[in-house]
Amino acid sequence: MNRYYSYPPTLTDDGDKREEIRRYFHNSYDMFEKVFDLLKDESVFYRQSEPSRHPMIFYFGHTAAFFINKLVIAGIIKERINPEFESIFAIGVDEMVWDDLDEEHYRWPKVSEVRQYRDKVREVVDALITDLPLTLPIKWEDPFWIILMGIEHERIHIETSSVLHRQMPIEFIKEVKEFDIFDDGREDFPLNAMVDIKGAALRLGKDFNHHLYGWDNEYGTFMCGVDDFKVSKFLVSNGEFLEFVKSGGYEDETLWDEEGLKFLQIRGAKYPPFWVKTETGFKYRTISRIVDMPKNWPVDVNALEAQAYCRYISRRDGITYSLPSEAQWYRLYEHAGLKDVPSFDDKNANINLSHHLSSCSVDRFSFNGVYDVVGNVWQWTDTPIDGFSGFKIHNAYDDFSTPTFDGKHNLIKGGSFISTGNEIMKHARYAFRRHFYQHAGFRYVVNSMQNDEKKTDIYESDELVSQYCEFQYGDEYFGVENFALACVKQASAYIKNRTKALDLGCATGRSSFELAAYFDEVEGVDFSARFISVATRLKEEGYIAYRSKEEGDLYSLKRTTLKELGYENVKDKVSFWQGDACNLKPNLNSYDLIMATNLIDRLYDPGLFLQTIGTRLNKDGLLILTSPYTWQESSTAKELWLGGYKDGFGNEIRTIDNLKKILAEKFEFIDMREIPFVIKETARKYQHTISQMSVWKKR
Repeated sequence: MNRYYSYPPTLTDDGDKREEIRRYFHNSYDMFEKVFDLLKDESVFYRQSEPSRHPMIFYFGHTAAFFINKLVIAGIIKERINPEFESIFAIGVDEMVWDDLDEEHYRWPKVSEVRQYRDKVREVVDALITDLPLTLPIKWEDPFWIILMGIEHERIHIETSSVLHRQMPIEFIKEVKEFDIFDDGREDFPLNAMVDIKGAALRLGKDFNHHLYGWDNEYGTFMCGVDDFKVSKFLVSNGEFLEFVKSGGYEDETLWDEEGLKFLQIRGAKYPPFWVKTETGFKYRTISRIVDMPKNWPVDVNALEAQAYCRYISRRDGITYSLPSEAQWYRLYEHAGLKDVPSFDDKNANINLSHHLSSCSVDRFSFNGVYDVVGNVWQWTDTPIDGFSGFKIHNAYDDFSTPTFDGKHNLIKGGSFISTGNEIMKHARYAFRRHFYQHAGFRYVVNSMQNDEKKTDIYESDELVSQYCEFQYGDEYFGVENFALACVKQASAYIKNRTKALDLGCATGRSSFELAAYFDEVEGVDFSARFISVATRLKEEGYIAYRSKEEGDLYSLKRTTLKELGYENVKDKVSFWQGDACNLKPNLNSYDLIMATNLIDRLYDPGLFLQTIGTRLNKDGLLILTSPYTWQESSTAKELWLGGYKDGFGNEIRTIDNLKKILAEKFEFIDMREIPFVIKETARKYQHTISQMSVWKKR
C-alpha cells in the first residue's frame, strides 16, 4: 500500500518545523479522505453502520469542523467558514447520552458540499501554518498546539471511521487498491503459552515539557509497583476464541457480569462482531472484504467479551486469568525494549499503516518473546481511565477526557494496524465503553498485582465541576438563597406560555430541573461536557456525588439524589445537550423561554449570540439574561466586550446599555432585578457576587 508519512513532528527545534507540520497536516487530511473512498457510492454516506452512530456524512465533515471550532474557541481565527456545518458536525462522535442522534434534527448536506467545505478548511489551516507565530518548543498554550490538536484528532478518526466502515454491510463497501490486506491467514494457529515478566517500580504519565504532542490525560504522574506476573505470549487468536464460542460461552450467563449480560440482551451476540456465520462455519470480515477465517489472526472483541473469555479459561484451567492492567502493559513495553517516537521502528510491528490494512498472524512480530506488544489490534485492559496526579484540562478541548472518567471506559493500549500519530506513542491513553468495538482484542495475565492502580472514585473529583455541584446543589451560605432556585423563582413571575424552555449555560443542571415545574419540556445546554455529564448522571442514575474543598487537600464528600431534590416527577421533561451558545444546532428552537444564566460575559462572541438568539424564540417568548458582567480577556477578546470599558471619547460603556441597544429592534425590555449568589471555594473562602437579571420579550 502507499506509505503515508505518519510519524508525529516533535515539538522541539529541529529542521524546518513549519514544513514538517504542513506535511504532517496534509498527509493526515489525505489519508482521512482516502479511507472514505471505501464507501461504494455517495448514497452510503447517508447510511448508519449501526443504530448508535450518525450516518457516515457526519464523520466525513466532523474533523474539518473540529479544526474551525477549536480555532475559533482559541481566538486564532475570528470568522467561521460555515456556521451551520460547524454546528451539525460538532458533537455526536462518542456514545454519550447527551449526544443528539435524532436524525430528524439534521439536514445533512450533499457530499460535494462537504468536500468543498473540507477544501476550504484545508486552505485556512495551511495558511495558518504559514503565518502563525511559531515559537519552539511548542507548548500547549501556543497557537500551533491547536493545529496539532486538529491533526491528531483527525488521525484518531482515520481509525474510528475505518471501524464504522468495517461495521457497514459489505455490499456498501468497495475495494481500494492502496488498501490491501495481509495474506498470511491460516487454518492452524499457534498454541498460547505464558511468559514470566519481572515486576518493577513504574512511573506512569509524562511531563508537560515532553517532546511530543499529547492529550490532557497523558500528563501528570502515577507511581506504582508491579509484582511479577505471567502474560500470554500471543494475543488471543480467532482459533483460540473459537473454543469459547463452540462451548456456548455466549450462552453461559455465569461467565458474564451484570454489564455483560445487559450487552448480550441488547445485542444478542453469539460470536465476535467481525465473524460471518455460514452454513459450514465462520468467515471473517476485514474492512473491505470477507475472507476465509484466519484462525491465526487476533480476535476482535469488546472488553466484556474479553472478560467473559478470561472467566471461561479460568474455570477450564483452574487458574485465575484476567486482562492486564495499564501498569502491566507499561511493564511489557519496558520488557520489549521498545523506543518511543521518533526512534520507534514501525517496520517490525503491524502498526502505523506500515504494512497492510488488516490484522496479521499473532506469531509474526516478536518483542523479546512476547508478540504484538504494540500493533496488530489494540489490547483491552482492566483499568478504567482516570487522570494522573497533576492532570489538568486543556481549555480548547475540555471534554476530551473527563467524560470518560466515569468508571465505564476501559483503557486500550498498544495500537492497531491502522493506528498512526499520537496513537502509536508510548504514553497514548485512549479509553472506550466496555461494550464498544474498535480494532481491539486482548491478551491475558496471571497473578495480577494487587492495589497497583487507583480505583475509579464515584465522587466527582474535577475541582471546577465539584465547585459548581456545590454551588448548584450544596448548602446555602450567609443567608443567600441558592442561585439556581432564585433565578427560576424570579423568572416565574414573567412566565405565561409554558410549552418549552431552554436553560442555556445550564452547568450541572439545577435550573433545568427547576424550570420543569413550569414547562412541559426543558432543554439544558452547556458548552462543557464536564458539566453536562453531572446533570445527565443525576437524571439517569438518580444521584450525584462530589468533593467539596475544605482546606488544602482536605475535602468533604457530598451526595444528593433526585428524590431528595424533589425532581423524580419532572426528570422526564428535561434533556441535556452539549452545545455552543454562539452557534447552536438548528433543532434548538421554538422556545417560550430562554434563560441564559451568567453566560453573556463568558462567550467568545456575545454580540453574535444576542443577534441570533431571537430566532430560537416564539413570538412573545421571553429572554432572561443574568450576569455579574465580569468581562475577562481569557473568555472574550476585549474588542468584543459589551461593557466594562471607556470608548474613544472617554465615555463609560456599561453592559446593560449595550444590551438595550442591541436587543431593542427585536425585543421589548420588561424588567431588571439584582440576584446575589455565593460560591464556596474552601471552608473559609467564598465569592459573594451580585448578578443582574434582565428580562426581554420578543416582539
